Amino acid sequence: MTTTNRTTRWGAYWRLMRFDRPIGILLLLWPTWWALVLAGNGRPTVRNILIFTAGVVLMRAAGCVMNDIADRDFDPHVERTRERPLATGEVQLKEAIGLFLTLMLIAFLLVLLTNALTVKLALAGAVLASAYPFFKRFTHLPQVVLGIAFG
Repeated sequence: MTTTNRTTRWGAYWRLMRFDRPIGILLLLWPTWWALVLAGNGRPTVRNILIFTAGVVLMRAAGCVMNDIADRDFDPHVERTRERPLATGEVQLKEAIGLFLTLMLIAFLLVLLTNALTVKLALAGAVLASAYPFFKRFTHLPQVVLGIAFG
């Protein structure tokens, strides 16, 4: 694979994880940081801030990848989404699944640095976050599932 192809491939992964649109990360970070401040009696540890910040970035990226996996047959037909890497074929389904699993594994390793309750809650949240895109097919309130997952 040439350097240009590798650069193009990483760019496609970058866009698949929506790192080109970081506002979603910021929207998730603010309540996370506030929760850390409240849970830490106004003084969260730097360790927790780093763990949870990295977790937000990873889980948001994983959620975006799973969303595109779930919508891969619809996205090419919708103007707003037709240029997404999975919809255009820049990234293959197998690659997207591998990326999703890698992001989830790294996030899981991060959460192991916390306490047992946080690990249990994270596992439940990971299931909900992974299932969220599919709730669009069965309910009119998929954002409620997403909110519970990130809660």
